[in-house]
Amino acid sequence: MKNALTLIAILALNLVIPTARAQQPQATTATPAGAAQLPIQKTVEAYLRNLYAFGADTAVKVAAPRDIGVEGLQEIDIEVKIGENQQTGKVYVTKDGKYMFRGELSELSKDPLAENRAHLQTKDSPSMGPDDAPVTLVEFSDFECPVCRSLHDALRGLLPNYPQVRVVFKDFPLEQLHPWARTAAIAGRCAYHQAPAAFWKMYDLIYDSQDVISAETAWGKMADFAGQSGLDPDAFKACMASPEAGAAVNASRDNGIQLEVGSTPTIFVNGRRIVGADPRLLEQYIKYELDQRKTQKAANKN
Repeated sequence: MKNALTLIAILALNLVIPTARAQQPQATTATPAGAAQLPIQKTVEAYLRNLYAFGADTAVKVAAPRDIGVEGLQEIDIEVKIGENQQTGKVYVTKDGKYMFRGELSELSKDPLAENRAHLQTKDSPSMGPDDAPVTLVEFSDFECPVCRSLHDALRGLLPNYPQVRVVFKDFPLEQLHPWARTAAIAGRCAYHQAPAAFWKMYDLIYDSQDVISAETAWGKMADFAGQSGLDPDAFKACMASPEAGAAVNASRDNGIQLEVGSTPTIFVNGRRIVGADPRLLEQYIKYELDQRKTQKAANKN
């Protein structure tokens, strides 16, 4: 737990490593075994170790720099591993080796949200709201996460005011921190597979009961919730024991990793990212998208 919290503390400060890769690390342009590191690789590693106090118990791999089509700038993949916890990210360095910066490099001529929208996989995921909704809210969440419960409560109050919004739920259990999160995610998937509308009943029951669920009681609680949701108990238990629901949870989490989801909840409103459960920011994004749609319709009429 200590190692996991060490990495999370780094992530919380928006430092080098922006995303969680514990399950499926991104490939890096690693230096071949036995090959000498380039001077810039040694410089970047020494700088990062000093900046974040990475001691001997922390493995820091700095890939060889690669050109990205921007004059004078190269990209370097970074991998940091403490015990079983692994994170990856990117830094950018000038070709003269004098400067490094962290963050996101954006091309101003492109739609900044198009890539997110292209990578969001919403098929075969629990959803509510019209399929042709002008605003789609995709929620990557962990059923054991307290902030996710805050988001659940915020959506419960907000969504009745915006029937134009479609909500899609994506599992992103943080298993290293939350011991029953995966059990709940699998239960949600089993509810969805048996009766899609029942997922949202399970969704409410799990978040509303979060404080009384533990790793020891999670399986039994999920079975109780399934009964309250009108599901067939035998089919539900068979699903919980089968690999299919777990595979669906894994696929959802992999999609989050592809989108650089590093914490929960992470929400995408028509591709626009929100990290956390800020209802005012969420409503601001929804209103903006609806206003943009109205403006576009008015322009088309003229």
